[in-house]
Amino acid sequence: MSKQVIIDTDECIGCQSCVEICPDVFGFNDDDNKAFVINPDGGSIECADEAAASCPAECIHIK
Repeated sequence: MSKQVIIDTDECIGCQSCVEICPDVFGFNDDDNKAFVINPDGGSIECADEAAASCPAECIHIK
């Protein structure tokens, strides 16, 4: 079973910390200045968890 990684884009402040920590899972939309999930299976669950823990807006959720 794969993990479900969700970003609440309404809450995203565009800091890009998730993209820096886990670029295989997260991407960044320069037009919207928001992060998005490019591939929930692109990195390890530890990588996604670290990105979620480092998010200052706490808008990344992993199920």
